[in-house]
Amino acid sequence: MATAGKVIKCKAAVAWEPNKPLVMEEIEVAPPQANEVRIKIVATGVCHTDLYHLFEGMHKDGFPAVLGHEGAGVVESVGTGVSEFQPGDKVIPLFIPQCGECRFCKSPKTNQCVNTWNADVMSDPESRFTCKGKKVLQFMGTSTFSEYTVMNQMAVAKIDPAAPLDKVCLLGCGICTGYGAAVNTAKVEPGSTCAVFGLGAVGLAAVMGCQAAGAKRIIAVDVNPEKFVKAKVFGATDFVNPKDHSGPVSQVLSEMTGGGVDFSLECVGNVAVMRSALESCVRGWGVSVLVGWTDMDDFSARPLQLIAGRTWKGSLFGGFKSKDGVPQMVKAYLDKKIKVDEFITHNMTLDQVNDAIELMKRGKCIRTVMTVSPE
Repeated sequence: MATAGKVIKCKAAVAWEPNKPLVMEEIEVAPPQANEVRIKIVATGVCHTDLYHLFEGMHKDGFPAVLGHEGAGVVESVGTGVSEFQPGDKVIPLFIPQCGECRFCKSPKTNQCVNTWNADVMSDPESRFTCKGKKVLQFMGTSTFSEYTVMNQMAVAKIDPAAPLDKVCLLGCGICTGYGAAVNTAKVEPGSTCAVFGLGAVGLAAVMGCQAAGAKRIIAVDVNPEKFVKAKVFGATDFVNPKDHSGPVSQVLSEMTGGGVDFSLECVGNVAVMRSALESCVRGWGVSVLVGWTDMDDFSARPLQLIAGRTWKGSLFGGFKSKDGVPQMVKAYLDKKIKVDEFITHNMTLDQVNDAIELMKRGKCIRTVMTVSPE
């Protein structure tokens, strides 16, 4: 492409400081260096983790930054040493790299990779972005709220050219995170009873994962009853609104299931809900998985909950090894084995990013997909 090897000036939504609206700016995106790929972002979702960094984590060293980590696009140019990608390839940027060489990548037990960004500031100190003479950080190593981004090839997944980018962008985070938490991390079993706490995109994807794994009963738990209609579409069989009950929700679930659920998934990112999810599990073999992203508070539980045989574990990106898993999930979508379109409640443009954030903040959407560039 004509832009290869040159700095690209493009539009991006910049978070200059925490707890403030994003600002549409012209930024400079440097050419890719060795082993890097420059991507034209076509579409991006808005995920709660973007809001977490902006309004909850608010780590001052994590700004200015370009947020967004759930996108899809087309390779514009590649740096030296890149053989896997070429200009024009359809790709999904990955917030978890897969180098294939480190001890984590070589182990089937995890999808972590040593080559990841700093979790405190939620970005890498290195960035290919500048704006008004200042370095701008790449959130979670990705930054999909920009017309162009630069990523190391170990954090990019090449996908089927038939895939619609304005749909499969959601496989870059939310859907894989929830679906994989049920299928890969919890390892939900056929005939089991499950409870999913929180019915945003991640929770609904967890419901879909429980159904795919053969669960016979899937209890959807949320304080917003409007979410229950959507949850039914993804396979939920029962609905519990904690606000409708005076006692703890774990007690309600225990009474509904004769002692507790086999599997519970916390998809909110709230430590009190994490405890409720654990306590909703049956003793002896109940498994509870933390899926919602947070690092603000300690969580707590009584030791006897675990001594009695429950398992409490966490899941990042649904346990999918990113470069391997994302193309497989794209294929599953194209083969109509998983739902994606049903998560999208709103379509906007990048210019409307603050409206999209507001919708999510108020719980008025499942996923908003923003068009960033023409394909």
